[in-house]
Amino acid sequence: QVQLVESGGGLVQPGGSLKLSCAASGSIFSIYAMGWYRQAPGKQRELVATITSGGSTNYADSVKGRFTISRDNAKNTVYLQMNSLKPEDTSVYYCNADLAVITHRITRDFYWGQGTQVTVSS
Repeated sequence: QVQLVESGGGLVQPGGSLKLSCAASGSIFSIYAMGWYRQAPGKQRELVATITSGGSTNYADSVKGRFTISRDNAKNTVYLQMNSLKPEDTSVYYCNADLAVITHRITRDFYWGQGTQVTVSS
């Protein structure tokens, strides 16, 4: 019914930049908040940043001033611009969306992407 497809991960040197994208598709009625989470090996998944449909943003303290979340509502897409990357940013990054799906009725739920690997290393 709904797919979240991430792209933009990869290998980057410390201090470098990457931009992640996540496009939602399917029988979408409305998208409320969208966000990015990350999970490093042996650690719990943690919030990176979220953005509401109105553009209000929230960031983890560890990424404030370095990462910027944005979204294009017309394209059902959320972005994460990551600057000044550090080795501790190495994780699998997951896209998340709070959205409503329309089938025979409207159902609201949370959806996850498959994840994209970000590795920060020299």
